[in-house]
Amino acid sequence: MISVDNVSVIHGGSPLFSNITFNINDGDKIALMGKNGAGKSTLLKIIAGVNKPSSGSVSAPKDYVVAYLPQHLLTADDCTVMEEASKAFASYLSMKEEIESINEQLTIRTDYESEEYYKLIEKVSELSEKFYAIEEINYEAAVEKVLLGLGFLREDFTRSTSEFSGGWRMRIELAKILLQNPDLILLDEPTNHLDIESIQWLEDFLLTKAKAVVVISHDRAFVDNITTRTIEVTMGRIYDYKAKYSHYLELRKERREQQQKHYEEQQRFIADTTQFIDRFKGTYSKTLQVQSRVKMLEKLEIVEVDEVDTSALKLRFPPSPRSGKYPVIVQEMSKSYGNQILFRDASLTIEQGQKVAFVGKNGAGKSTLIKAIMGQIEFEGKCELGHNALIGYFAQNQASLLDESLSIFETIDQLAVGEVRTKVKDILGAFLFRGDDINKKVKVLSGGEKTRLAMIKLLLQPVNLLILDEPTNHLDMKTKDIIKDALKAFDGTLILVSHDRDFLDGLATKVFEFGNQRVREHFEDINGFLRNKKLENLREVERK
Repeated sequence: MISVDNVSVIHGGSPLFSNITFNINDGDKIALMGKNGAGKSTLLKIIAGVNKPSSGSVSAPKDYVVAYLPQHLLTADDCTVMEEASKAFASYLSMKEEIESINEQLTIRTDYESEEYYKLIEKVSELSEKFYAIEEINYEAAVEKVLLGLGFLREDFTRSTSEFSGGWRMRIELAKILLQNPDLILLDEPTNHLDIESIQWLEDFLLTKAKAVVVISHDRAFVDNITTRTIEVTMGRIYDYKAKYSHYLELRKERREQQQKHYEEQQRFIADTTQFIDRFKGTYSKTLQVQSRVKMLEKLEIVEVDEVDTSALKLRFPPSPRSGKYPVIVQEMSKSYGNQILFRDASLTIEQGQKVAFVGKNGAGKSTLIKAIMGQIEFEGKCELGHNALIGYFAQNQASLLDESLSIFETIDQLAVGEVRTKVKDILGAFLFRGDDINKKVKVLSGGEKTRLAMIKLLLQPVNLLILDEPTNHLDMKTKDIIKDALKAFDGTLILVSHDRDFLDGLATKVFEFGNQRVREHFEDINGFLRNKKLENLREVERK
């Protein structure tokens, strides 16, 4: 069991959270929830021992193993995928090598009566006792099983890690964590770089093999499938629910309704009391009553309602300049990398005002086709953009391209022109950046806050063709809903790459399915697409 005792963190002179206390027990599967910037990643780093709290402590039993997967990391470039993943067994292999080395020395040495010889015997006995207490590990088979489960092919095992993108390096690091068989696994947005088949594999692993888990994730289905307890971080404190995410939402709604009711009752009491004080403060016969009420107000603990309800926020993209009838026409396009063929003879036409989804497993060519449309890569075949097509593009790594030396306000203000300059604060407020938050430097923002800021940049100039590649990675669920509503109202053309069925539902009206070296067109929304293919969810699409 891990104990988090009265942990507080001060950021920039103001508290991020104060006196947080809870336990993580064996078998717990916990979702750590809260809006972007509430302190979830910071709390996870403190539990992992990566960061120190301003006050308070985290304690664990001796030899308790905690494994932590951060949002962003870099894997070494000097070894193969297999070698890097096998580092999970470094201590086991090191112990084995040391035992073999000592046994070899004992075989060739002849000073049987010496003190050094006896020390070697004692050391090898101690090591052997530890080593043979560990269940014998066929580590190569274990590494292979986990790498295959996370989407690697056998031919990838001997490739250098330097050949892989950041998302695939994240999978290597995740493999190392899972192979360590830790007492507690801490995962910060683990599904952002996984296709849906790998997400399902990870779900099964965490449910059947993991001892205890704390996860930050904005993937509703993933969180609901693996967790049985939800800890919400909000306004500097926590609420601990013994419930999975979907049930927690209902309980949170009830809690906030009660808070609102108590807040309104207290405000009426304060108004009535203040009115009495103002009316009778100069009246001698009422002096004691007035003083009593003044003291009562001074001691009153003000009821707070957690987080501002942003459900009424409406975010709109600027009106789209008129484009041609067909903003994107692709004819017999083929693309391969070496011997790997992504797709052949792909043809598709997207009409002005259509909202389409690209779906399929990672590596099937979704992002590649977008890069071809953007003119960023070479390909076989034709790709034409329609008359007056003005593209707004959000790449998977868009948040990492922000200038970290600027503040939130400066990032947007330097791009705003004309009348928009007078609305910068309103736009930032719509994306939940309010008050002093707008002066924060980009470098201190969470992954979700950076994604929100990068999304705002799309709003600053009118476009008529929006291309969004996994835009919801790192976004909290409230922000996802705000963006989804804005995209529904967008009067231009939308191409959306996403694994998130909930986000696509009611947004995309046509689906292009990538797989088996083909791109297939389906004339229905995401639910109709799945229904006609007799599939329950997008995971099954990506398994095909």
